Formats: sequence, C-alpha cells, structure tokens
Amino acid sequence: MLTAADIGRFISDGYVAVRGAIPTDVISGCQDVLWMDLATRGVGRTDRSTWTEPVIRLNCPEGGPFVAAGTAQALWEAYDQLLGEGTWWKRQGLGGTIPVRFPSEADPGDAGWHIDGSFDGPDGSYWVNVRSKMRGLLVLVLLTDVDERSAPTRILKGSHLDVPRVLAAAGEGGLSFGQVAPRLPASTFKREQVLAEGKGGDVYICHPFLVHAASWPHRGAHARMIAQPGVGIPVPFALREGTDICPVEAAILLGLRDTPAARS
Repeated sequence: MLTAADIGRFISDGYVAVRGAIPTDVISGCQDVLWMDLATRGVGRTDRSTWTEPVIRLNCPEGGPFVAAGTAQALWEAYDQLLGEGTWWKRQGLGGTIPVRFPSEADPGDAGWHIDGSFDGPDGSYWVNVRSKMRGLLVLVLLTDVDERSAPTRILKGSHLDVPRVLAAAGEGGLSFGQVAPRLPASTFKREQVLAEGKGGDVYICHPFLVHAASWPHRGAHARMIAQPGVGIPVPFALREGTDICPVEAAILLGLRDTPAARS
C-alpha cells in the first residue's frame, strides 16, 4: 500500500516508485517469453553479434507471466489509491509495447521529450486532452535491472503540473501527443531529471501527463526491457473543484491553478 507521503509525492512529483512490486520469478518468466519473440527476429539472447539495432519494439505478449505481472497485488492496490476503486479497467496483463534497448552508441530515433497519448485522434495518431480521456496512469515496469548506463527512462520531475494548462487551451478535442511538448514553457525542460532506475520487478507509476523520454546511448552490458502500459479509465476526469477527487485528478487541478509565479 502507498503511504500518505507516497501519494503526496505523486501529486507533487508526478510519479511514485513501487520497489519489488512484481516477484522475481514472474520477471524471469517475462524475460524468457520476450527472448523467444526476439529469437524469431534473428536476435539471440547470448549472441551479441545479433544485437545490431539500438531498439526493437515488441507488442507485449498476453497470458502466462504477463498476467501475473499486470495483476500484481501491489500494483492494483496502488491503482485503487491513485484512481479510486472501481474507476479503472482491470486488465488481465500488462499491454502496450515493450521497447528492448541494446548496448549501442547509435541514436534510437525516439529519445525526445513527450507525454503519452491515450485515444485515437483525427490524424490516426494518439491524442490526449485535459480530462485524460481513456488513460488514468502511465506505468513503467522494469523487466530487467536498469541503471544509469543502460538507457533508463528520463523523467522531468513535476512536469505533469505544466501540461494541464496547455491541454486546457486546446479544448475537449485535445492535442496529438507530439504537439504537447513544443507548447510547454521553457521552464518545464529545466526541471530536475530523474532516471527510472531499479531492479527487475520495480515499477514506476506515473501521472498520465508526466513528461518523459528515452535516454541514449546505452552503455550497459545487457539488453534493457521496460513495459510501458497505460491504466485505462472508462470515464474521463470531471475536473470539478470541491468534489471527492482522486490524486491523479487533484494533480491536474493543481496544474490548472498553477501560475508562472508559483513555478519560479
């Protein structure tokens, strides 16, 4: 269970790390399945000569250890605390994509600052609006050990508070995920950078508006695997002050009330 301090930091910082959320045997099982998938693409687990690309994106497998990972008690308890019981889709697995990053000096081409989109937009890409239609959380699941040398996800601490005003200006239709970062104030990109490091089985539960990016080069010794599913919500946040609101919604409202003076 998250403590009151954990929830307070989630609202102010935009994320909370749950250490050891997924058992190590489950993580090992997930790794085995992913390496079998990579083998069908000619990438060998122990043959580094086949690690020729900086990143390969896999669709997250269904079933088996991925069900156990996605339904881990520590995660579901945290989702209830951050979103409210009965307000989110209880997916029987992880979902999303898994970028597998290999030791490489090459630019992977996907290391720009962004927030994740949540619904299909008019141009066929993923979009997001201020009520966070269809997405309650972003979850970074470490499926391998990740340290500062092995291309950890970079997080801009507190950046989720800068996003609501940008999205509010776009109205209910929202923006594509690629349109958000260019509209953010310069102060967003001066925020403290945090690296999503840890052991396999650690999970970073993030606000859906948290600005983050891949890092490179990968100078570690092993392939790095992180699942990045969203936690879906059937009803967008109402964003009404004075109602019984969850921590995710509270952070959006805080961002809408924020001013440049308060951020300085």
